[in-house]
Formats: sequence, structure tokens, C-alpha cells
Amino acid sequence: MKTWPIATLVNMLTVTIGSIIGLYLKQFFSDDVQEIVFQTVGLGTLIIGIKMALRLPEGYLLAFMFSLIVGAVLGQLVRVDIIMTDLSDSLKLLSGSTDGRFTEGLISAFLLFCVGSMTIIGALEEGLQQKRELLYVKSILDGFSSIVLASTYGSGVLFSIIPMLIFQGGITMAASQLKDIFSNIVLDCLSAVGGILIIAISFHLLKIGNIWLENLLPSLALIIIISYYFEKYLSNKAASVTNF
Repeated sequence: MKTWPIATLVNMLTVTIGSIIGLYLKQFFSDDVQEIVFQTVGLGTLIIGIKMALRLPEGYLLAFMFSLIVGAVLGQLVRVDIIMTDLSDSLKLLSGSTDGRFTEGLISAFLLFCVGSMTIIGALEEGLQQKRELLYVKSILDGFSSIVLASTYGSGVLFSIIPMLIFQGGITMAASQLKDIFSNIVLDCLSAVGGILIIAISFHLLKIGNIWLENLLPSLALIIIISYYFEKYLSNKAASVTNF
């Protein structure tokens, strides 16, 4: 029997409330205050990204690089950036938003909220054991984070609850099929690639460079597949050596 993603719905609620508070506070910020907020959020995001990237397991650097490079090429060929822009434009039209950073806010918030071990482990626990404590803790953290993010990026942060429902809620619904895929190794590899993408977000905020973040998104799917099969390969190789 499938478990409904109740904790994800709570998570969506806290992000919604936090985003509304952030949007309300944003109107009181002068240009210089907004600039310093951008810089501080950028520095904080950089640390988060570095911390996540350093979780890459030893021996998985090749899988990491391959996922990033091939994922970027696929993203560029498919033009994920255009797809995301079209989708976000539709959401902007429905919401009546005129925020110029809508797409950037949506993608940045989704990556910060959902690409991490807490998200996946929490969603799996809810789906398999109906344990929701971890996702409830995450909901509180995301709620406070969304205040800062919405005051920085705008209304796109609020609409990050849509991909959150699809990704986080989807893992809960499909937990029995996914539990064997997300081993500790796969989670660490996913966090490492996610960390690189979050570092790219910090570069945007700090105005260090312009990285096509949207076109890097396929790397997240690739690292799950590649690290899963690479871990199996290493296990089978170790077993054959032992048997020999």
C-alpha cells in the first residue's frame, strides 16, 4: 500500500509561509540592502555547496566528472534552459508575477530544498515506515530558509513547491521501488553533484560568472544511474577477487 506524502505537504506549507514573509520583507529593502543580502546569501550558499561537494566518495571522481560533463552536454542539446524558461513563464503568467528572477529563484530554491540526503532519506522513511520526523525537521529549516531566499530571489521561491511535490513526494510514493537504489554511496554522489550546482548558484549571486545552471540539471539524474551501477561493479569485482 502506497503512503501519501503528508510530510511533503507540510514542507510545502512551511515554504509557502516563509516565501510570503520573505516577499513582504523584500519591499522594505533599499537597493543597497538588497545588494548586501544577495552577497551574504551567495557566501552562505557557497559554503553549503562546498560542504555537499566534499561528500564525494573516494574512487568516484570519474563517475562524478562524467555525470557533470555528459549531463551538461545533454542539457545543452535538449536546451533545458529554454524548457524551464517556458514552464516558468507559464507559471509567471498564471500567478501574475513580474519578477525578473522568477526562473532562477524557482530552480535555486528547488536545488537547495531537495538535493540532499535529508530529502531522500526522509522521503524514503515516510514511504516505507510512515516515519515523518526527519521531513518535519526539514520543513522547519526550509521554512526559515525560504524567508531569506524569497527576499533575495522573489516569487520564484514560492513556486519551488511544485517540483518539490513531484520529486520529494514522488520518492515517498515510490519508496518500495527506490529503497535499494539510494544507497549511502549513491546519496553521497548525488549530494556532491548537487553541491556543484549549488556552488553555481552562489556564483550567480556573487556575480562571479554566468553559468547555465538549468542545462546542468540532467547531471543529477545521471549521477544516480552511474554511481548505482558503478557501486555494483565494484562490489562484484571485490567479490570475485575474494572468491578467487
